[in-house]
Amino acid sequence: MTLINDDFMINSRAGKMLYTRYAKKQPILDYHCHLEAKDIFENTPFRDITHLWLEGDHYKWRAMRANGIKEKYITGNASAEEKFEAWAKTVESSFGNPLYHWTHLELAHYFDIHTPLSHSNWREVMNECNNKLKTSDFTPRKLITRSNVEIICTTDKPLDDLKYHQLLKNEKGFTTRVLPTFRPDELFEADPIRFSQFIDQLSEISSVTVTHFSSFIAAIAGRIDFFHEVGCRISDHGPLEVSYQRVNDDQAEALFAARMAQQALSPEGMQAWNSIMLVKLAALYKQKEWAMQIHFGAIRNNNMPQYHAIGINSGFDSIADQQNLAANLNALLNAMVENDGLPKTIIYNLNAGYNDIVASALANFQSGEEGIKSPMQFGSGWWFNDTQRGMLNQLTTLSDLGLLANFIGMLTDSRSFVSYTRHDYFRRILCNLIGGWVDRGEVPEDMDILSSMVKGICADNARSYFNF
Repeated sequence: MTLINDDFMINSRAGKMLYTRYAKKQPILDYHCHLEAKDIFENTPFRDITHLWLEGDHYKWRAMRANGIKEKYITGNASAEEKFEAWAKTVESSFGNPLYHWTHLELAHYFDIHTPLSHSNWREVMNECNNKLKTSDFTPRKLITRSNVEIICTTDKPLDDLKYHQLLKNEKGFTTRVLPTFRPDELFEADPIRFSQFIDQLSEISSVTVTHFSSFIAAIAGRIDFFHEVGCRISDHGPLEVSYQRVNDDQAEALFAARMAQQALSPEGMQAWNSIMLVKLAALYKQKEWAMQIHFGAIRNNNMPQYHAIGINSGFDSIADQQNLAANLNALLNAMVENDGLPKTIIYNLNAGYNDIVASALANFQSGEEGIKSPMQFGSGWWFNDTQRGMLNQLTTLSDLGLLANFIGMLTDSRSFVSYTRHDYFRRILCNLIGGWVDRGEVPEDMDILSSMVKGICADNARSYFNF
């Protein structure tokens, strides 16, 4: 029997039925990823499997470094063939790491290769993949279509012109909708010079002369209006930690004046600035009926020599911790409620030790007044948690403290055109979990309820939640 089959990762009788009948063929709504709309529009074929698999994949790069591979064969000037050989030698050392499963899910699903990759067959696997990549079935758009992707939400800067999203909207023959996501990191920039440069660019592009905090918010609201017209329905934020400090309008104006004067704020001043910005933005999102995503807890670029040599997103990031998360998260969400501006919200924590804290805090702010099931979502296992253990931890925490049936499901959070098998990985874990409850007699084997639950988590809930 091949490694990848319908029973892979599913040891529950009911789970196998739920997967094969209901989960397996559901469309994918990838509501958070890092693909570029430009790459999808241009649809440029991949040079080879190394280009498709290894360029920009910091998950694989970290594993290769751990396996004693020199940087030359990871991000350096080694040939594509040498880099693929180095990765193949790493794969056979990765038992227990999700990379082993992801690698073989991708080989099976896209290339119909079912032999485990190793040091002994890397050249044959590479040649077979490269030959297939030369065909018209392996362009970026074809890979998206073959993956049954209904929606892709990219991650976009607030001053982006969204040109390629608009071009894709008018493309004939490509049915996947590619929508922008508003990711305003620049609004939280601590460096006074870079922040000042952003304000100048914002004033120019928005036709709003930004002089005070109120005109600054008006200019941002204009950008949100523009993103909404192009199809955006989601924002995203990536703070190191969740913190909150109450700030009134006069204090906000004083903070903005200091920033306009290119003064560096103290750590307390930046905390106050970030607090008021999140509260103000949340209200703007609610007016548009957007969802707000907050991914927190990544401490980035920790190996500074490598950061200077290679750059960001190169595999030198890790899980952060913080003090008083529960008090800060509850205070932040409460401030949004008090401002009548708490939108649909998805919180993703990178530190799994905070699962119960985040899920219990979100439950304090659930409301059925807007007619949306579970508007406060405990987000899926993210980055270091999109493992079997991490996904199970997230799913069981959500089941304990919320309603799993209302969960909006998995996303790729990826820059790869073949990472959609992570949805399949998630669906297998989900069905095995629910099927195990059935097999043990903990829930009834009511296929009307169970099938609706599985289809909802795989696709239907996200479609309804985001109102794409």
